[in-house]
Amino acid sequence: MRLLDPVDYQIAAARVVEGVTRELAALISGCRVEHVGASAIPGAISKGDVDVCVVVPPPGHSSAVLRLEAAGYVVKADTLRTPELCMLLSPRTDVDLALQVVAQGSRFEFFMRFRDALRGDQSLVDQYNAVKRRAAGLSHGQYRDAKAAFIASVLQSAAPAVIPTD
Repeated sequence: MRLLDPVDYQIAAARVVEGVTRELAALISGCRVEHVGASAIPGAISKGDVDVCVVVPPPGHSSAVLRLEAAGYVVKADTLRTPELCMLLSPRTDVDLALQVVAQGSRFEFFMRFRDALRGDQSLVDQYNAVKRRAAGLSHGQYRDAKAAFIASVLQSAAPAVIPTD
């Protein structure tokens, strides 16, 4: 697997997100579009793919997915699908673009929490890059597992502290 340095893909990724944001706003009224994944994190290395989280009110989740499918997006096989999460692949051929359609207020808003944690801590970006470099020679599944373990550790550390109220 080839990993790209940020200077080699992040500017182009930001342009893709700008265009897709306009497209999604026209397709799904009331959605919030969030650039997530490595391309949204300054300094993060990447395979060059672009991830976008489309946050919709819970009652509109299934209709948002149907609108995206009608526009040519395809549900990504072998991924978790719930009434609050659906991952879709873009019909575009110029870029590897994936959407995560997420119900607002659901646990799947972790995409933004992870992004924001790394945006706020360069040492986490450095650690994430190291995980990716170590896993780059592994199978696709092993690469995803290595990233998932790191993401889980960051999210666990970034969870807000619970203050007892006696």
